[in-house]
Amino acid sequence: MSRPLFNVGWRYLTRHPWQTVLMILGIALGVAVVVAIDLANSAAGRAFDLSTDAIAGRATHQIVGGPTGLDENIYALLRTEGGVRDAAPIISDYVGSAQLGDRPIQLLGVDPFAEAPFRSYLTDSSPTEDAGASGAPVNQLLDFLTRPGALLMSEAMAAEYGLAIGDPVKLDVAGRETTGFVAGLLRPSDSLTQRALEGLILTDLATAQEVTGRLGRLGRLDRIDLILTPDDPAQLQRIQALLPDGAQVMPVAARTGAVAQMTAAFRTNLTALSLLALVVGMFLIYNSMTFSVVQRRPLFGTLRCLGVTRGEVGLMVLGEAAIIGFIGAILGIALGLLLGQGAVQLVTQTINDLYYVVTVRGVAISGSSIAKGLLLGIGATLASAALPAWEAASVPARQALSRSGLEDRTRRVIPFVSGVGAFAVIVGGVLLALPTRNLILSFAGIFAITIGLALLTPVATLALLRIFAPITGGTLGILGRMAPRSLSGALSRTVVAIAALSLAVSVTIGVGLMVDSFRGTVVAWLGQTLWGDVYITAPSLTATRSTTTLDARVYEVARDWPGVERADVLRSVDVDAPDGPIAVSAVSDEDFTEPRIFVSTVGPREDVMPAVREGAVLASEPLANRLGLPAHGATVTLYTDHGAEVFPVAGIYRDYSSSQGTVMMALDLYREHWDDPAISAVALKLAPDADADRVVRELSAALTDVQGVLVRPNAALRADALAVFDRAFAITGALQLLAALVAFVGILSALLALQLERGREFGVMRAIGLTGRQLRGLMLLETGMMGAIAGILALPTGLILALILIYVINRRSFGWTLQFEPQPEVFLQAMALAVGAAVLAGIYPAIRLARLQAAAALRGD
Repeated sequence: MSRPLFNVGWRYLTRHPWQTVLMILGIALGVAVVVAIDLANSAAGRAFDLSTDAIAGRATHQIVGGPTGLDENIYALLRTEGGVRDAAPIISDYVGSAQLGDRPIQLLGVDPFAEAPFRSYLTDSSPTEDAGASGAPVNQLLDFLTRPGALLMSEAMAAEYGLAIGDPVKLDVAGRETTGFVAGLLRPSDSLTQRALEGLILTDLATAQEVTGRLGRLGRLDRIDLILTPDDPAQLQRIQALLPDGAQVMPVAARTGAVAQMTAAFRTNLTALSLLALVVGMFLIYNSMTFSVVQRRPLFGTLRCLGVTRGEVGLMVLGEAAIIGFIGAILGIALGLLLGQGAVQLVTQTINDLYYVVTVRGVAISGSSIAKGLLLGIGATLASAALPAWEAASVPARQALSRSGLEDRTRRVIPFVSGVGAFAVIVGGVLLALPTRNLILSFAGIFAITIGLALLTPVATLALLRIFAPITGGTLGILGRMAPRSLSGALSRTVVAIAALSLAVSVTIGVGLMVDSFRGTVVAWLGQTLWGDVYITAPSLTATRSTTTLDARVYEVARDWPGVERADVLRSVDVDAPDGPIAVSAVSDEDFTEPRIFVSTVGPREDVMPAVREGAVLASEPLANRLGLPAHGATVTLYTDHGAEVFPVAGIYRDYSSSQGTVMMALDLYREHWDDPAISAVALKLAPDADADRVVRELSAALTDVQGVLVRPNAALRADALAVFDRAFAITGALQLLAALVAFVGILSALLALQLERGREFGVMRAIGLTGRQLRGLMLLETGMMGAIAGILALPTGLILALILIYVINRRSFGWTLQFEPQPEVFLQAMALAVGAAVLAGIYPAIRLARLQAAAALRGD
């Protein structure tokens, strides 16, 4: 593009500041949402990777046992008889501390003499405290090795919480409190190591056993880290031959990969929803660029007459779009960095609630996130401006000097646009019908259907305007007759604004119906599965299941408490399997199948419990979907303390506590295969005349000296579960709101564009006697009709989206089957949102229009 044409485009942008600002704002908001979510997802993923690296270091494999861990003699056997030199014993757990911000802290118990090949945190530094060293000075390591309760933490963590060497630190795990002291400070040599140490405390094995309450299991390890030669499979076989039946050698990548996959679907869903705001912003850009082309059709015609080629005209429009896209992307990235901190809190809270513990504290500015925002912002703007640029370049010079042909051309292409929309809907339906769990294809299908329905907006708008015309004309007189004709006459602009608003509102409907259906399903599920009156658990860092251990005395006290009719126990653990760790819930309930909602069973329902008593297990629906278990004849292989065991699956039941999936079995069966007498929770059934609140209050007081536990009645546990549910969808609501905000900006842009384009028309209306109040009413009536049309079109689109989300996306993402429960309030609220947003957006243009002077508008005619 030549410099003179660039100057022409630049002058247009600077002389129409409101229009330019609105275009920039639309793309900036869309980019901001994408960048914020990408930063949050990256931060959560990076936190998991850093946590894994911090505790696994350079280990390639790990020797793991059952829930009770490994006998430490295995480590000695490896070093003496196995000749394995690169081996390190590990105890790992999460602890909390009021002194450290009440956040999850990874406690890593290590053998300092075996750590050098794996982790550099204990690198021997010189007494001069070299700034480049990454370990603790020798004098500090001496205390670490010789004094009980010694802890090592990073300098940054100690400085943040005002701790110095020698200061006591109270730590809490599973309701037990113990006190250690700061023996030394770790000085990271680089920023990556510093982030890895952000939520990590090092201690020796004995202190780790004491802090984590394992004094009753002295001599037990969580795992043994190994560094093995990748191209020496014989070495792996020799090590496995030395191990007892309950120990397995697992690649580190396999164990961590299985855990990381649990949140992949969650983060993919957030990314897809964040792209919605950018798609709505593209409608806004298209609308504004189309208006700028229409506004300058005489200029383009003049340029063509002066010898400017079609390509040069098109490049000029695309150059303007590139400038807008660049500025909008830069502003969007800056706003996304600000929003990213809040998004990180929401995303990590949900991951902590539902999946695993992450200790991320803030947002690290990611070059990839910034690059994505920049490319998406500029790319989306150029894509949105491509059609207006083609419009500016393709119109013959003589026709360009006349603006009367645009609406005729728009009406002529409506059948083609509608055909493309119908084709997109069909393609989307085919993609969703494919028998696959690929989320990329699934979201491609839902986007194709959404865009296809949006492309049907022109023909639907014309049909609705024909219906509105006699109604508004009969009730509102001349203004009621003028409004539908005005909207129909400016279809090239109004229909894009209507489509953008309809898209945002339809997503609000779809997600709202999905969330309501999900919540209703969970409420019904909780009512059927929480049969106990009172539940006792130890404090846990995740909200949906507690794997922490209760003191055995808790059960003994609760079982004999006055008013307690029955007490059952639960053991909840993660065990290794060929497909990665699997959650196992073992219960003592004599018939724990009775309250379950089954998807499939091996035979009649009454045969399930007898099969369970004979050694069968139950598999949750998410686990069955994740592992591809058949409805009948399925088996699950688990690594027990006595070797790998194949368990027949007696039934697949619905469960909404985890998308990872769970194996449920009888407690006796569990203890037969795992040497683990511990319990994780106690469920109490009270006598009919017992006061649940009083039992909770008195039992809590009685257990205070035993262990800090949570004693909650059934209603409180349900409320906590629903609170977790609401937190999980909090970020979804925020994304819906931002998408609606972008659509609001789009409507405002379209109305301002219409007002500018129809200036002479409004001037004529003022000249023939219409008052400012009537013009203002006409504008608000038109905006109200636009909102009503958008709302009406959003209703079926939102319903379709809800059905896809419930029956396709949720099932493929998380393995859940939801009951569709449409609430009329969702549709009414969406309709009010559409009309309200349109009317609010029309207030400012209506005020400007009321002040219009006929002489000024008609000057030059």
